[in-house]
Amino acid sequence: MLRFQGGDAAAFDELVRRHQKAVLNIAWRYCGDRSLADDLAQEIFVKVWRARGSYQPAARFSTWLYRIAVNRCLNEIRSRPRGGSLPVEETLEEPAGARPDDDLHLAEVRDAVRRAVDGLPANQRMAVILSRFHELPYDEIAEAMSVSLEAVKSLLFRARENLKTALEKLVRHEP
Repeated sequence: MLRFQGGDAAAFDELVRRHQKAVLNIAWRYCGDRSLADDLAQEIFVKVWRARGSYQPAARFSTWLYRIAVNRCLNEIRSRPRGGSLPVEETLEEPAGARPDDDLHLAEVRDAVRRAVDGLPANQRMAVILSRFHELPYDEIAEAMSVSLEAVKSLLFRARENLKTALEKLVRHEP
């Protein structure tokens, strides 16, 4: 980023190449729509381009970039009446030798988890995405979301409690 900030335009292309997949994954997991995720990722990198002059290397570049991505995704969700879906298919692996009725149950579990995550408040949902899907440590999540470390712990605790409540029916096999 410092090379780009110093006027090396090719350095921006390198930043995009290195971080495009992570940014796209954040946007895709958050909004659940590939086309919208592509648009959001492009907007995020446009924001990076425009903000190059204000970048301060106090934190890792990826943390700064994630903060931009988080803010853009949260703004997108807040602008909608209800959040998009979170694709979770790849988070639940199908056991080897599964039977057809197992496939049906797995699909039901995926749908229930998707609905439960969709039902989380925006900040809890983003904390879960950064923690679970991007495996960021709490301090980087705090930096990316512009909140304290204690706030991240609280967001994740409340998210787990909300998910547990939402998924209790599934565990008890209630309709």
